[in-house]
Amino acid sequence: MRNLEKDAAEMAERRDAILEAGFRLFSEKNIEPVSMNEVAKTAGVGIATLYRYYNTKSDLVIAVGTRVWDTYTREQYQKFAETETEETTAAEEFEFYLESFLDLYRNHRNILRFNQFFNIYLQSEKKSGMQTTPYMEIVRALETRFNQMYQKALRDGTLRTDIPEKKIFYTTIHLMLAAVTRYAVGLVYTEEADPEEELQLLKDLLFTKFSVHSGDSDGREQGVLCHASER
Repeated sequence: MRNLEKDAAEMAERRDAILEAGFRLFSEKNIEPVSMNEVAKTAGVGIATLYRYYNTKSDLVIAVGTRVWDTYTREQYQKFAETETEETTAAEEFEFYLESFLDLYRNHRNILRFNQFFNIYLQSEKKSGMQTTPYMEIVRALETRFNQMYQKALRDGTLRTDIPEKKIFYTTIHLMLAAVTRYAVGLVYTEEADPEEELQLLKDLLFTKFSVHSGDSDGREQGVLCHASER
């Protein structure tokens, strides 16, 4: 009689090996040049075994992206949970959120390289929304966490709530992710560029733009006044 628990553990182990091999190869070599045979060889499995887990290369690429970002965001949530208290303000949460992008550049450049290649691959393959749903679930999870922060801002007035929540979320994620990715893949205009300094400046600019400065008597009222002055 087969040991079902042992079989399940072996299947999970092989899946992990495949995803780890795929991530390593895709982040180092780009996605397009890497074949399924190369992934199977690196993972230590047969090509037939690889195809039993992932019917196509696209399925594998999306699974790798989903796993990578899911693991990273879970780690970030854990880090924040360890420092969060009842007194933590929305602005402090927002600063942690912005700082997480700098952490990506400092400690996870392989993720950023993979993400750059992933986006190019999806565009070239013209993947449908349904095929990329698992990956987009990670973005939605981030959006849900951001919503909790924005709701706190409505109560404590430390972030500008005159600006729509989705505008702040997508503006910050697009600008910060684009910037850290550019530096991670080496797309800079001059050798004198200081990535750390420039990324810190971008973070500070976004924080200043969307937070309410200390000393404001009413954060939400101040936000409305700032918004009106920009028109």
